[in-house]
Amino acid sequence: MRRFEELAWSETPRGEISLRRRVEPTLEVDVYEVKLGDEFLMSSLFTAAEIELARLGLAQAKGEHLDVVVGGLGLGCTARAALEDERVRSMIVVDAMPEVIDWHERELLPDAAALVRDPRTRLQLANFFELAASDAGFDVETPSRTFDVVLLDIDHTPHHLLHPDHAPFYTEDGLRRLKRHLRPDGVFALWSDDPPDDGFCALLERVFDRVRAHVVDFDNFLTGGTSSNTVYVAV
Repeated sequence: MRRFEELAWSETPRGEISLRRRVEPTLEVDVYEVKLGDEFLMSSLFTAAEIELARLGLAQAKGEHLDVVVGGLGLGCTARAALEDERVRSMIVVDAMPEVIDWHERELLPDAAALVRDPRTRLQLANFFELAASDAGFDVETPSRTFDVVLLDIDHTPHHLLHPDHAPFYTEDGLRRLKRHLRPDGVFALWSDDPPDDGFCALLERVFDRVRAHVVDFDNFLTGGTSSNTVYVAV
């Protein structure tokens, strides 16, 4: 088996994007990585918080037939974790990069089949932030449809953004526009690479009824210690 392989590569308006597989020599496991330009976007080495994003968000959802939106497909960790909840009736996964959707549809990732072949799943090529701000909402086939849960993992943090165009979302007005697409008792959950941000929690509290910032710890073999991400859950 080759120790390094570039599975896919494309030129995009935001730079070169690539999906790579390599063998991590310390653990002797396959690692899948996504790189945009010179920046590493994600790695299958550390996925605990992406999985907890789905679990923590869905834990606050009420009802037995849940309609879910996932903002950001990535390596599919959050979407697959959401499908583990048997209450999920439907799930739209929104991603702005056709290349990322294509990787999953071609099943270049080892667990892609479980996601794309699940009848509850629809992969939708669109800009999450534009849909959140629009009156029509997240389902391009059914305008103004509302949802029980929205899970978001696109930017690094509410302040460290992949693109400046995302900034209006992380404001009181942007979050109120998102809230219009949630049903009563709906849940919004957000992954962040930083520790809990008191200012962002206060912003969420101006829009939602209940807000909690969960710290998700995980072992980091690269440092020999523990690292952490944050999952914000707003109801």
